[in-house]
Amino acid sequence: MRTRPALDQQRRHRWEHRTELPLAAASLVFLGAYAARVLGHGLPQYVHDLCLALLLGCWLLFRIDYAVRWRLSGEGALFWARHGLSTAVLLLPLLRPLRVVPVYEAIRRRQHRPRLNLYARVMSYAGLSTALIGFAGALTVYTLEHSAEGSSIRTFGDAVWCVCSTLATVGYGDAVPVTFLGRLVLVALMGGGLALLGAVTGSFASWLLHAFAEEGERADRPPAS
Repeated sequence: MRTRPALDQQRRHRWEHRTELPLAAASLVFLGAYAARVLGHGLPQYVHDLCLALLLGCWLLFRIDYAVRWRLSGEGALFWARHGLSTAVLLLPLLRPLRVVPVYEAIRRRQHRPRLNLYARVMSYAGLSTALIGFAGALTVYTLEHSAEGSSIRTFGDAVWCVCSTLATVGYGDAVPVTFLGRLVLVALMGGGLALLGAVTGSFASWLLHAFAEEGERADRPPAS
C-alpha cells in the first residue's frame, strides 16, 4: 500500500504533466497582453481593458497552480524556498515565460524524438531564456523610465538597447535609468545576463574542445589496413 506522501507526489506529477502546456500558453498570453498594454498607445480603451483582464486571469491561473503544487508537495512552509523560480513567478509574473523553456524538452519526450546533446540544450535554453528575460525587462524598463524626468530612455527601442547592453555587461551609458526601480531591474538583468551568457559561451567552448579532441583522436589513429 502506498503511503500518503507517495500518493501526493504522484498526484503532483500528474498535475504538472497535465498543466505544463496550458500554463506555458498562459505565460505567452500574459507576456503578450502586458506588451500590448505597454506599447499599444493608440489602441482603443476596450483593448487595454481586455489585456488587463487577460493579465489578471493568467495571474489567477499561476496562483492556483502554485497553491495546488504546494498542497501536493507535502513540504509545508519549505516549499517557497525549495522552489525559488515558482515563488518568484508568483510575485513577479513577468518571469513566468521562463517556465516555457522546459516545455520544449517535454514535448520532444512525448513525441519520442531524440534529445539534443548537452551542449546544444544548454545553449538553446540559455539563449531562449535570455531573449525572454530581455523582452520582459525592456517592457518593464520602458514602463518605469519613459515618462520619468531626466530619463534618456524615451522609446521602447531605447529600453531594448539599454537592456541589451546590460545583459552583455557592456553598459555604453547612452541610455541609463534614473528611477530606483528601473536601476533595480537592470541590476537583476546584469546578474542574469552574466549567468546566462556564461552558460552559452562556456557550453560553446566545451563543445569546440570536445569536437577538436575527437578530430585529433581520429587523425592520430593508424589507417585501416
